[in-house]
Amino acid sequence: MSLAEDPSTTSRIALPKVKLPELLQRRDGSMTRELLLKPGQHGLGMTHDSMVADTTTTATCGYCSTGCGLRLHLRDGEAVGLTPETQYPVNLGMACPKGWEALRVLDSDERATTPLLRDANGKMQPIEWEAAFTTFVDKMRGVQEKHGQDSVAFLSTGQIPSEEMAFLGALARFGMGLRHGDGNTRQCMATAVTAYKESFGFDAPPFTYDDFEQSDCLIFIGANPCIGHPIMWERVLRNPNTPEIIVIDPRRTETAMAATQHLQVKPKHDLAILYAITKLLIDNGYVDRQFVEGHTNGFEELCEHVSQFDVDTVAHAAGVSVGSLEQVAHTIGTRKAVSLWWTMGVNQSYEGTRTAQAMINIALITGNIGRPGTGANSITGQCNAMGSRLWSGTTNLLGHHSFASEEDRQKVADVLGFDSECIPTTSSWRYDRIIEGVRNGEIKALWVIATNPAHSWIDQADVKELFGKLDFLVVQDMYDTTETAEHADLIFPTAGWGEKEGTFINSERRYGLLKKVRRAPGQALSDFQILRGIAHYWGVGEQFAEWTDPEAVFRIMQRASRGQPCDITGIDGYAHIDRCGGIQWPWTEADAAATGSSEPPQQRRLFEDGRFFYDDGKAKLIVDDITPMPEPPTQKYPVTLLTGRGTVSQWHTQTRTKQSPVLGMLYPQEAYVEINPVDADEWEIVHGDTVTIESRRGKIEANACVTATVRRGQAFIPMHYAETNQLTLSHFDPHSGQPSYKDCAVRITPKDPQSK
Repeated sequence: MSLAEDPSTTSRIALPKVKLPELLQRRDGSMTRELLLKPGQHGLGMTHDSMVADTTTTATCGYCSTGCGLRLHLRDGEAVGLTPETQYPVNLGMACPKGWEALRVLDSDERATTPLLRDANGKMQPIEWEAAFTTFVDKMRGVQEKHGQDSVAFLSTGQIPSEEMAFLGALARFGMGLRHGDGNTRQCMATAVTAYKESFGFDAPPFTYDDFEQSDCLIFIGANPCIGHPIMWERVLRNPNTPEIIVIDPRRTETAMAATQHLQVKPKHDLAILYAITKLLIDNGYVDRQFVEGHTNGFEELCEHVSQFDVDTVAHAAGVSVGSLEQVAHTIGTRKAVSLWWTMGVNQSYEGTRTAQAMINIALITGNIGRPGTGANSITGQCNAMGSRLWSGTTNLLGHHSFASEEDRQKVADVLGFDSECIPTTSSWRYDRIIEGVRNGEIKALWVIATNPAHSWIDQADVKELFGKLDFLVVQDMYDTTETAEHADLIFPTAGWGEKEGTFINSERRYGLLKKVRRAPGQALSDFQILRGIAHYWGVGEQFAEWTDPEAVFRIMQRASRGQPCDITGIDGYAHIDRCGGIQWPWTEADAAATGSSEPPQQRRLFEDGRFFYDDGKAKLIVDDITPMPEPPTQKYPVTLLTGRGTVSQWHTQTRTKQSPVLGMLYPQEAYVEINPVDADEWEIVHGDTVTIESRRGKIEANACVTATVRRGQAFIPMHYAETNQLTLSHFDPHSGQPSYKDCAVRITPKDPQSK
C-alpha cells in the first residue's frame, strides 16, 4: 500500500496519485523549460532560457580588494547572470562565492528605494528627492549656524568608486566648507598607508599578483588569504617553485594549515618576533650590504635596536621555539625571492605601523624588493580602499598631495579651477577623533556614506550611544536596514555595484572598471548623482560644473595625479582600462611614449630601479620600542579575544552578503566562538553549547566551537556578527589612528552555569 492510500495518513496529508517514474522525471510542467540547457553564445557554454544573453561585458567585482574581473551576461542591456572572466589578469577565470552572487544581492527586499525622513513621532516617512535635498541643506546649515562651521563632519567608505570619493571629498571640504571627514578605510588600511609613507616616502604597495607565483618563499603575517582573499590564494597554489610558506599567526588558520612553517605566536608578540628574526638575519650574514648601502637609511640604528631582542627570551615570551625562529631566518636568508604579506592581523593593532615596517625592514635589508616574487606587500581589504587612500580628500589632498603644502594646494586648485583659498591647510581629524568630537559636543551633525559604523566601529555600544547625541544624522546607503540606518534622521537611497559607473583600485594598484548593468530600484540614485544634487541645492553647482559624470571626474583625477608617484596621465579613458583588463598605476604619458605602445605591461612592480620616493631616493629603516598590550588577561577576564574574518562567504558587516540565500547557506547564521578543547573541559563547555562572553564593555552570547585552532587562554569570534564589537576595546595605533580590534580581555562561561 502506498502512503497516499494508507487510511491512517489521510487526516494529515493528501498526496497526489502520481506514479513513481513521473515523480522522478517530469517532462513538462513547472520549471522544466527553465532547467533545460542548450548551447550558449559568447563562450558561455550550456545555459537555460532564463540566462540567455545577447552579449557580455567585463566589470570589476565590488567586494574585496582582489579586484576580480566578472563577465556579465546581458540581455536587453541588463545583466541576467555572470561568470568569472577567463582573460582578466587578476583572477584568470576564478571567482569566490561572493563574486558569483554579486548580482543577487541587488534584488533584496531590504533595498532603500526612496528618501526617508524621521517625523516628529520618530517614524521614518518617504519623501521626494527635492524635499530630501532641501532638508539636508537646511539641517546641516542650521547646525553650522548654531554650533560653528566645523560642527558637521562626514564618514566615508572604501566601497564606492574613486570618482565618487573624489567628488565627495571635494564637495564636502572645498564646496560645503566641512573641515572634518574620514573614511572606514581607517579601520582596515591606515596602518599600511602610514608604514609605506614613512618607509618609502609615499603610500606605495610595490607588488603585482604575479609575485604570488614567482616567490620561492611567501611569509603571511596576520593574514589568512585562504578565507579573506581566496583568489590570491589560488595564485599561490599555481606557484611552480615549491615555495616555503611561512605563517605567523596566533590561530591555526586555514592558511596556517597549508603552510610549511607556522609560528603560532601569542597575541601581540609579532613585532618582537620580527625584530628577533631581523637580528638573526644580521648575525648570520644574510644582509644584502650593497643594496642596504645604496638604497636605505638607518641601518646602523636598526642593528643597534634589534640587538636588544635576545632570541631565547623572545621565543619563550611568544610561545614558540628558538629553532623555529632560526629556521625562518635561514629560509629568508637562503631563498632567492622572498615576499612578505600582511592584512588586518597586522593593520588592526595598537602597534601595527611598526609591525608593518618591521616586515618592510626585512625586505629591504635582504634586497627582496623590486624583483619578481619579492616585496613587503600589504593586501588591501575593501574593493576600493586604495581609491580612498588616493582620492577621498580626507587625510591627503587629491592625488595624495599634502594639505600643508602651499605648492600642492595651488596645484590642485589650478587643476580643479577653484580658488586655492577654499582648500584647507590641514587634513581632517581622524575617524576616532571625529567620534570623540561627537562625545565632546564638537560634532553635532554627521553624514555617513556607504559604511556602517554602528556595527563595525570598535566598542560598538559606545558609538551607538553617541549617535543619540547628534542633532542630525544622514545615512547614504543602498539598504535602509543597516544598524547605522536605524539611527538616521534622513536616509538617501543609493545605487550599488552594477548600477553605476566608475573605477576601483585593487591591492596591486590596478584601476578596474565598474559598469552600470542594472537599473537601481525605485528612486535610488548613484552616489554621484546625489552629490550633484547636494552641490546644486547647497549653491555650489557652478563650482562643480565640470563634474558632469564619472568619466569627466576621472579626467580631473588624471590631471591631479600628474607628476605624482601615482600618475595616471597615460590612461586614455575608461575604454582603455576596459580594453587592457585594468591598468596599474603609475602609467604616465611619458611611459606610453617611451614604450611606443598604449598597452602597458600587465604585471609591473615598483622600485625595480632601487629608487624610493624620498628626495635622496632611499628608503628609511624604522624601528621603535615594544608597547605592552593595553588590556592583558586578568584573573577576572582570563581570555584574550581575537577577531577576524570568518568564512569566505561573509563580508564585513554582512550588509550585502546576508541578502544572498546562497551565501547564507555557506556560513553559520549565529555568532560562534572558537575555544581550545582544554579550556572547554575546564569551563565545562561542550561543542555547540551556548556560552556567554563578557568584557569590561559588554556581554554577548555565542555558540561554542571547540577546536584546537586557538591556543589555551585565547578565543576567536568572526568580526561579521553584529555582537562582536560589543566586546572590543577602544584603543588605536598612535601613528595611523587605526583601531586595534584583535586584543581584549574577556571571560567565557556556560550560558547557565547552574545547569551544569
